[in-house]
Amino acid sequence: MVGERWALLIVRELLLGPKRFTDLRAGLPNASQNVLSHRLRELELSGVVGRHKLGPPASTWVYELTARGYELEPVVLALGRWGSQLPLTTDAELGLDALIVALKTTFDPSADPALRAVFCLKLEENRFRAEVDGDRFEVTRGHVEAPDAVITTDAATFRSLVFGGRELAGAEVKVHGDHQLLARFLKLFPRPQAL
Repeated sequence: MVGERWALLIVRELLLGPKRFTDLRAGLPNASQNVLSHRLRELELSGVVGRHKLGPPASTWVYELTARGYELEPVVLALGRWGSQLPLTTDAELGLDALIVALKTTFDPSADPALRAVFCLKLEENRFRAEVDGDRFEVTRGHVEAPDAVITTDAATFRSLVFGGRELAGAEVKVHGDHQLLARFLKLFPRPQAL
């Protein structure tokens, strides 16, 4: 089942929480609507994905990973680590969830083992809570209570700060809170050396 085209990419898109069909389409723009619908049905029948309706005021249907689906996270992260060792062959931007999952695949606790902080990443209309506690890194979509620093920017700028070596000074970002902690955070995700 997970070897079918788009299946693991759908899992990747749902690792950070539930999404509407339109959000999945935005994250997987090369998947046709029919193929995406078909694959979601198959994943639902196999117990990897669930579907439910949100309560008011949203009252919309969303897809989310089941407990069985979340068991695929190590597989998706391992594939991401493997792929990050290859040279980039395209200028195409990463989708937002792919970018956030890439943080998980490249996190290097040895880059700053003393760092312990909570960050709010406001990327376009999305918010993510990123917590570093020594050798542990967690990132989830949603509200962030009392972060040490907040960065507000677009996905392309954030990608250039994390993976492109761009410095905060001069970047099109808004930062609230501890600038130094945020600068340390951005250095925790080096691209692995190419094989």
